[in-house]
Amino acid sequence: MLTRRHIRIKVLQSVYAYTQRANADIEKQEKFLKYSIVQMSDLYLVLIQLLIALRDQADDYLQRSQQKFLATDLEKNPSRNFVDNQVLELIASHEIFNETIEKKKLNYWDLDSDYVSIIFKDLRDQDWYVDYLTKENPSFKEDRQFILRVFKEVIAPNDKLYEYIEDKRLTWLDDFPIINTAIAKMLGKISDRNVSDLLLPELYKNEEDREYAIQLFRKVVLNEEKLNEHISGKTTNWDQERIADVDLIILKMGIAEFLYFPSIPVRATINEYLEISKEYSTPKSSIFVNGILDKVAKEFIASGNLNKVGRGLR
Repeated sequence: MLTRRHIRIKVLQSVYAYTQRANADIEKQEKFLKYSIVQMSDLYLVLIQLLIALRDQADDYLQRSQQKFLATDLEKNPSRNFVDNQVLELIASHEIFNETIEKKKLNYWDLDSDYVSIIFKDLRDQDWYVDYLTKENPSFKEDRQFILRVFKEVIAPNDKLYEYIEDKRLTWLDDFPIINTAIAKMLGKISDRNVSDLLLPELYKNEEDREYAIQLFRKVVLNEEKLNEHISGKTTNWDQERIADVDLIILKMGIAEFLYFPSIPVRATINEYLEISKEYSTPKSSIFVNGILDKVAKEFIASGNLNKVGRGLR
């Protein structure tokens, strides 16, 4: 679920936090880095649980409609397509999923049901929701397509949910896009045959990525003086004292990858930090970052200091 780019962003945030503290503690910051990464799993579970909460609210809505004194024929015999959606039933009945929600105390929607109501109202206003309710005995594939659409077109872009995520946990806002992508991929493929494999994915792709996150943080923090020396002199047209703190950290991270991560290609490093600078720094940062990292890489290659192994890594 976790990509190398998102690991880099997490490390960037942690290094920035570390450099802003008067009495910075590397061990505490490293623990927070690990904690902030683990929290991504919590956001993933909370958003999936939101789908179940929507279904439950739809069920309550049907029951209340049926009890109206002047209920219409449609209200007396409503469609249960959403309530009985096969994909949601597959998720809701998954024992390990439910145990994880319970163990981590992540069923937030019991207390924050107002947000569920807002999203459910938005869903009821969609023409394609009404069309889905009119289907007779929808297939599993149709149920899956519908739930995927609910997530992509109603849940993911909802402004109130975005505000809720922002307020709930400090690190979740940056995690929101990648978690949305992960959930959309899962919903597009889920079936009764693969639910146990897809529903609860591993956070890291492999142990190498887990180690990469910690090592990148350590290499940048513990080698700050050396990394600064490589930057100094390359910023002829830039006043180093006025360079954005984020840009300097991005440069240090890129140079650290050149020096201490032999399996990562130079071009991959430059491209990744170029994209990160576009998202997290100033409008001109990407040009600056690209230029400096390119200069440093060429200098390392010329001097033989580029520590890369394998073909095509330069």
